[in-house]
Amino acid sequence: MKIFISIFLLIFSFACIGNSISAAPLKPELAIVIDDLGNNMKGTAEMMELPVNLTVAIMPFMPTTKEDAELASENGHEVIVHMPMEPKRGKRSWLGPGAITTDLTDEEIRSRVESAIKEVPHAVGMNHHMGSRATENERVMRIVLKVCKEHGLFYLDSKTTGKSVVGKLAKEIGVPYVENNIFFDDIYTTAHITKQADRLAEKLVKNERIIAIGHVGITGTKMVNVLKEYIPVYKEKAEIVPLSELIPGYELIDEGP
Repeated sequence: MKIFISIFLLIFSFACIGNSISAAPLKPELAIVIDDLGNNMKGTAEMMELPVNLTVAIMPFMPTTKEDAELASENGHEVIVHMPMEPKRGKRSWLGPGAITTDLTDEEIRSRVESAIKEVPHAVGMNHHMGSRATENERVMRIVLKVCKEHGLFYLDSKTTGKSVVGKLAKEIGVPYVENNIFFDDIYTTAHITKQADRLAEKLVKNERIIAIGHVGITGTKMVNVLKEYIPVYKEKAEIVPLSELIPGYELIDEGP
């Protein structure tokens, strides 16, 4: 009888453990994207050393494009192409070489996107640098997204305009895509970056998946310092993951030629 009771209690204990494990709430997922790598930008080395899996967006055709892509891969970060695209405001010189502008022919757009993808080793996706004008243009973005599909890349819409056609066209063409939820450093002060970091922490309570974008360069050092402070906060509230993990079935995407 004692043996029977002992066995019953053992089985009951395992059942309780199993129920408690299955009942544990899943943490939300957070992808942190860092733009503007590829030009030996301020804060790049320090960003690469952060103890989380980042997604780094690297500009093509720049002095440290390949170097930054290799370093990111070695440090366990995910790499995407940071494709320069025409904005509504700003200087053309800010775009860098190989930019996509709305005055290009279809063939020129395709050629530039193809070349950019080849330029950035280890790239699994693409987003845009600037691009408020280009991402509102269906002709331009249709070509960009078709090339992404051919190469098995997903697309991150950075949402630099509220009139972006990326989501609509990505669904139509069949390109996996995600959208940015918050910029850390759209204003360059430490106070603003910290305010945005706080907002992100609050959003993690209410959302299952969040994408946040920061930059190296002008705000690079400030971004690194704020992230060092907030990464423990984010780790407590969420799983920090590469951007591709927010795309259902990403591992099944055809990697193209």
